[in-house]
Amino acid sequence: MASPNPGGEREKLVSKLPASLRQDLKVRAAQLQTDVQDAVADGIMAWRARTDELPTVNTAGAESFGTYLPEGLYDAFKEDCRTRSVSYIQGLAQAVALWLYEHPLAGQQVTVRRIVVCNQKGGVGKTAVSAGVAEALAEEQPEAEAAAPVSTAQDALAEATASAAAGLRVLLVDYDPQGHLSHQLGLRAIPAGEESLITHMLHRDQAKTSLMDLTVAIEGDRFGGRLRILPAAFDAFLLDSGLTTFRGPRHAALERALAPLEEHFDVIVVDSPPSLGLAMDAALYYGRQRDEEKPGRSGLLIPVEAEDTSAQAYGMLISQIDSLARDYDIFIEQLGLVVNKFDSRRGYIATSSRDKWVALGTPRVLAVVPDVKEQREAVRVQRPLLDYAPDCEQSHQMRKIARGLRAV
Repeated sequence: MASPNPGGEREKLVSKLPASLRQDLKVRAAQLQTDVQDAVADGIMAWRARTDELPTVNTAGAESFGTYLPEGLYDAFKEDCRTRSVSYIQGLAQAVALWLYEHPLAGQQVTVRRIVVCNQKGGVGKTAVSAGVAEALAEEQPEAEAAAPVSTAQDALAEATASAAAGLRVLLVDYDPQGHLSHQLGLRAIPAGEESLITHMLHRDQAKTSLMDLTVAIEGDRFGGRLRILPAAFDAFLLDSGLTTFRGPRHAALERALAPLEEHFDVIVVDSPPSLGLAMDAALYYGRQRDEEKPGRSGLLIPVEAEDTSAQAYGMLISQIDSLARDYDIFIEQLGLVVNKFDSRRGYIATSSRDKWVALGTPRVLAVVPDVKEQREAVRVQRPLLDYAPDCEQSHQMRKIARGLRAV
């Protein structure tokens, strides 16, 4: 369908657009040396020309967005939205997603996102944050529930917009030898002597079972089979000593082991041990920004508490990150902080510490998570928090963190 008056006067479009799509649009337009307004206009014209039903894009949390369209195109677009029974916001999101799909970068590759949840201080809630964020990323999104089935001809476009339309395929890796994550989700750690992540890190040539076969689906209707966990291993306590004598590049041992899994997932979340040793070096290296990877996609998510010793431990972690980055000439991004287990009733120490974390600015505080009973209850019954208490405040904060990570 031709655009009305493709040249000449323009009129303003005012609507809303998910932050992730707005950012991708801005970056791709700059990379292709195209004006954003022209990209949006092209996307709307392509959207109007489609006669098949497009995948629904999740527009929850969409923010104000404005641009200029050729005169007459905005009215024609709104009329098409009414005819197709979709909102203007949904129509615009589909149009932008369609433009991004039809205008890829030459040689562009999709890299699995790697989120390493870390802090060598114990008791800050790394496991709760790892599980909660993974659950929120995998959770079915509100608008995705109403999405129409996608035809075979549209599989590629559906895949291009999957991160906005539905929950992501997420792998949780219990990298902590204590195995709290596995236990909290009702799983036993893999016994010593059996094949595990540690086997694939230190003795890959001896492994007979693929790591994918060792992963376990986490039950819950909200996750739709998209959330899996690689359980902890009892012999992970020996990992640091094993890496000491490892003949290969020990800093890359975790990456080498997990590489075969990456094609099966959109996001891999690693629950790290409270350690500053070689195992932690391997986790930090795994979370580095890879060549050609967009900033903000992979890196470290750091739970802290609103008290003084947490700040001291954070300083030690930063020293380890800086040292590793210098040694291997890499960039390890801090995606954000999570002020966890916050309780204002603890008084000035808690509130002033929280304010200091927020005042840092970089890295940003993605959420302040309250210390609530639902988390402890979910652990007791060995169920995912977002399945056990989806409407509690902590679940909402986990979704807030996930939105902050998605909007990149």
